Amino acid sequence: MLTLAEARRIALSLPEATEEDHFGMPSFRVRKKIFATVPDGRTIRIMLGPDEVSAATSTDPGAFAELWWGKKLAGVTVHLAKADKRQVADLLGEAWRGKAPKALAKALATGRAKT
Repeated sequence: MLTLAEARRIALSLPEATEEDHFGMPSFRVRKKIFATVPDGRTIRIMLGPDEVSAATSTDPGAFAELWWGKKLAGVTVHLAKADKRQVADLLGEAWRGKAPKALAKALATGRAKT
């Protein structure tokens, strides 16, 4: 089980992560690119590639559901009350890496990024 406050803390612990409004809902960004949004107090949406979506939804379909943006698979919707904190942290990190500039992501991977 994970609370919204814990998910927020995880997202904002990533290098250069910020929280900004996105059409009336909080979003988490790295250098202005969104890696997660909060549509309500019970769920978060994490922007991931198809392989990560498949892995998450097959591991725990009660906690993770596919997030479709029109006809595009855009990520997962996380049901916080059912989600494992470590898995959500891993998914947020993966989403962050997918949106962060390559040099920043590489610096984090090698331990040179300021967190």
